[in-house]
Amino acid sequence: MRTVLRPGLAAAAALCLSLVAGPAHATPPGPGVTGREIARTTVGDTDYILREITVPAGRSTGWHYHDGTLYGLVEEGTLSHFDSDCAPDGVYRAGATLTEPSGAGHVHIGRNLGTTPLVLDVLYVLPHGAPLSEDAPNPGCDFQ
Repeated sequence: MRTVLRPGLAAAAALCLSLVAGPAHATPPGPGVTGREIARTTVGDTDYILREITVPAGRSTGWHYHDGTLYGLVEEGTLSHFDSDCAPDGVYRAGATLTEPSGAGHVHIGRNLGTTPLVLDVLYVLPHGAPLSEDAPNPGCDFQ
């Protein structure tokens, strides 16, 4: 069986595969945020998971971090990315790529401040069996 990737997804997969060689409450994702798994493989004790994430206009991913590095490609819309200091650490438009480092010291939130859906292709490079993300409390920002 042959899988056909969209041009942007194929570019993200190629980029990602080239890299492979070498009392607060958690804030869940906003309503309507979805993820669809495209591919998954394990090499040694590392999981490689390619997903398409859709964030509706006005919604966010919720505060979280990852146990491994993520590589993303914005397919549609604009991602506004904020770190745990509540400061924007990047605005990514269609065609832009980003990297999210691993660990609890890298708590962040992705927000769609636009009027159209945000679609991301994301490659998760995680320790085998690790969750896709770990929920984190809002670090004191006046937004979700």
